Amino acid sequence: MARNKVTVVGAGMVGGTLAQRLAERDYADVVLVDIIEGMPQGKALDITEAGPVYGYDSIVTGSNGYEETAGSDLVVITSGVARKPNMSRDDLLKINAGIVREVTERVRAASPDCILIVVSNPLDAMVTLAHRVSGFPKHRVIGMAGILDTARYRTFIAMELGVSVEDVHGFVLGGHGDTMVPLPRYTTVAGIPITQLMPRDRIEAIVDRARNGGGEIVNLLKTGSAYYAPSASVVDMVDSILLDKKRVLPCAALLEGEYGINGIFVGVPCILGAAGLEKVVEIDLHDEERAALHRSADAVRELWEATQAAQVG
Repeated sequence: MARNKVTVVGAGMVGGTLAQRLAERDYADVVLVDIIEGMPQGKALDITEAGPVYGYDSIVTGSNGYEETAGSDLVVITSGVARKPNMSRDDLLKINAGIVREVTERVRAASPDCILIVVSNPLDAMVTLAHRVSGFPKHRVIGMAGILDTARYRTFIAMELGVSVEDVHGFVLGGHGDTMVPLPRYTTVAGIPITQLMPRDRIEAIVDRARNGGGEIVNLLKTGSAYYAPSASVVDMVDSILLDKKRVLPCAALLEGEYGINGIFVGVPCILGAAGLEKVVEIDLHDEERAALHRSADAVRELWEATQAAQVG
């Protein structure tokens, strides 16, 4: 049986770390693509040479073009400029929209049957753009944001309560970043709702820290943005798709009426399997939660309209 083939576009910190994590999974060969000559080739060779030590047979190939990516089963787009201190995701819009448009066109030509995972920021607008440009059906275009937001949320809850992160379960809805909608009511520690384990003001503080988690790391690093947790979050999605695990994960999906939202990508619980996005899971929301999700969707819609204007301009 032929090994799966995964392409990672963008060999920066997220893309390079993702290629390493995927190689270590040992279920796919990886192509790492970047426009900077020598960088993807050097990182790919370095990762491949770790195979004998770490015990994997994955071959990682570096490229400045898309010939080597042809026939990929799955493509992850991490390309784009990273956020700098005091830069909002919206500031990234014009630059990254141009990059994601070109990358998506090249990916579509080389791997017309692939599943596409978009990581580039501002995420909700970039995955919408990739869907429009690729012309792929909605089940083959998915955005990675909710797993990362949830990971931060779960981390802070575990730290607050002094428990293992493995026992903290929960998810967030909505757009990535400032407008994300955490659901404390659906968040548990070993099945116990966190609303029974900590006061409301502590939950709100944790929610706020998770919402601004990316900015906190940008301000600490000063010369880049997060890449360990983002790359790990993508692996969760790739695992579920390539191994057909049917995991329920919070991802940015094109909604067509679910949750009363239409025509944009918004973070919701999704079942990921061999076909890509196999189902959007609709959960019951209180009026306040639904209103927050709709406000988040409105913000995503505004961002998408700004993206379209930037592309025209």
